[in-house]
Amino acid sequence: MTDQGSVPPPGGYGAPPPPGGGYGAPPPPGGGYGAAPPDNKLVWSILATIFCCLPLGIVAIIKSAEVNSKWAAGDHAGAQQSAADAGKWIKWSVIAGIAAIVLYVVFIVGLGVLSSTTN
Repeated sequence: MTDQGSVPPPGGYGAPPPPGGGYGAPPPPGGGYGAAPPDNKLVWSILATIFCCLPLGIVAIIKSAEVNSKWAAGDHAGAQQSAADAGKWIKWSVIAGIAAIVLYVVFIVGLGVLSSTTN
């Protein structure tokens, strides 16, 4: 059995592509498919927690961890805000760590001066 002599359906073999090109849903706003999420600064958050200020560093780690989950959920603005917040908490952790070191050095020098004057 052959189809010789049969006529193709009107309009060709399939529907034409929709206006604007392509099939399927349009790309999502804010970067399209495959756009990379903002830098979550997780490594810097961990380093700030270990070497600078534990409480502020923990908040930085939490904010850093929110970035990828918000991006995957489609909340691109929230992911960028969490990345910016993580950077702020890292900065404050480093400032607090430096302030603690300076105060410690002043305290030790003060103790040295005090002990040398009493002898």
